[in-house]
Amino acid sequence: MEKRELPIVVLSDLHLGTYGCRAKEIYRYLKSIKPEKLILNGDIIDIWQFRKSYFPKSHLKVLKQIFSMAAKGTKVYYLTGNHDEALRRFSDFEMGNITLADKLVLDLPEGKAWIFHGDIFDVSIQSAKWLAKLGGYGYDLLIMINSLSNWILEKMGRERYSFSKKIKNSVKKAVSYIDDFERTASDLAIDQSYQYVICGHIHQAQIRAYRNDKGSCLYLNSGDWIENLSALEYSEGNWSLFYFEDHFVKEKEAEKDEEDLILNDLSIERIIQKVTLNDPGLAF
Repeated sequence: MEKRELPIVVLSDLHLGTYGCRAKEIYRYLKSIKPEKLILNGDIIDIWQFRKSYFPKSHLKVLKQIFSMAAKGTKVYYLTGNHDEALRRFSDFEMGNITLADKLVLDLPEGKAWIFHGDIFDVSIQSAKWLAKLGGYGYDLLIMINSLSNWILEKMGRERYSFSKKIKNSVKKAVSYIDDFERTASDLAIDQSYQYVICGHIHQAQIRAYRNDKGSCLYLNSGDWIENLSALEYSEGNWSLFYFEDHFVKEKEAEKDEEDLILNDLSIERIIQKVTLNDPGLAF
């Protein structure tokens, strides 16, 4: 596969080290791109739920690929989130093409982009960290159960189903929380004259224009790699959301169609050969 060259790619909420992490898909995506800047916007390694007994090779391959990209010239920014907050004591650390920080401001031709994870807006984390961690374990358990159910559904030839998406979309408080999060981030960005504000944290991929009486900005969220399998890509002055399943599933289907076409061609060739062998007079 030819790598897509991109000026900027933003990923967040990989949650490496948890059962819900879709590490194989992350690795495939990283192998398919060649960004000038790769911004890892928090919750990359899930230190909250880290277990010595669980860090598979597929998760390690993701880290190796990130280091490999940095070695080949990609500028990598690791911005800390709440699940990897233990790294915040080392913030503003640089090693070659890798920078560890809590936030980042990029000067783009259209204006400044303010990038941070977004957990600072979460009151539950600031005031009751133990409760937030308990919620994290509960979410991980839900994802494990969901993964099992999706495995069964795929074996039955049916579509995958997301429990947490269904809960988020049906519970008014969850919908209200997401809206408040986006509004708060956007209002602060407008106050500080940023053109873009880019977050992660809420696992809700989004590109949305916001306006208040002081001005406007574009709110962006890169989603996650547990359910959405999404990333933000910047190219030629435009931001877009990349969904792994939209691209790679279509690619897989195209490969299958090509294989089927080859098999069909071979089948037709065999039929012609069989007919002409039985009756040489029918040869072309």
